[in-house]
Amino acid sequence: MRRRISAFTVTAVMAGGVLFGALPAHAATMTGSHSAVARGAVHVNIDELRQQSADLKSKAERLDQEGEHAAADRARDEARAIDNQIQAYLDAENNV
Repeated sequence: MRRRISAFTVTAVMAGGVLFGALPAHAATMTGSHSAVARGAVHVNIDELRQQSADLKSKAERLDQEGEHAAADRARDEARAIDNQIQAYLDAENNV
């Protein structure tokens, strides 16, 4: 019983620290060139995301050749998620 109570206490303290210790997004400070940007604007480097996706796809191809099919599937899933994220950013930019 004593071990359960201490584990529960530790879990509660950790959860409380995460909830109350995290800074809200609106409290982040803006510096440099980002200070002139309107509130809520997000800057994303699409070319960098496309490069990450291409790297993951080539990694998946290499893993498939090595016989690591599960790892290749995970890499393809990550690449697909990045591709979906890119498309969402482009749609948001074009107000689709």
